[in-house]
Amino acid sequence: MKKTILIFGSLIIAFLVLFQLSKYSLISGELRLEFILIAIAGSFFIIGLYFYRRFFQKEPTNHQEIDHQKIKLLEITEREYEVLQLISDGLSNKEIANKLFLTESTIKTHVSNILVKLDAKRRTQAIQIAKSLNIL
Repeated sequence: MKKTILIFGSLIIAFLVLFQLSKYSLISGELRLEFILIAIAGSFFIIGLYFYRRFFQKEPTNHQEIDHQKIKLLEITEREYEVLQLISDGLSNKEIANKLFLTESTIKTHVSNILVKLDAKRRTQAIQIAKSLNIL
């Protein structure tokens, strides 16, 4: 937090100095307005690039290979695996049913089968177990 305050404080001071120097240069006639605007725009461009790289670029995620052997070992069917993937996307039973063109009771059956096979009590716990087993 202190580092952020220090960075923003120094940026504000640097811009105030830049504006004062540009005002002085403009009044004294030593520098034209276009060059002052170019300097200000360039400094904002550099700061914008810095913040874009720092805050908006996603870090590469480690995609681990899905362990298909583990899926077969747990006897998870293809349809149950589809339901598990949609659960991990945060969809409800009704949304999954609509997406897969199945009834909600069928989805509930698949979800309970998944919970039994993964030895989980809740959907969130099933997702955590599936990720730890590298099947999601």
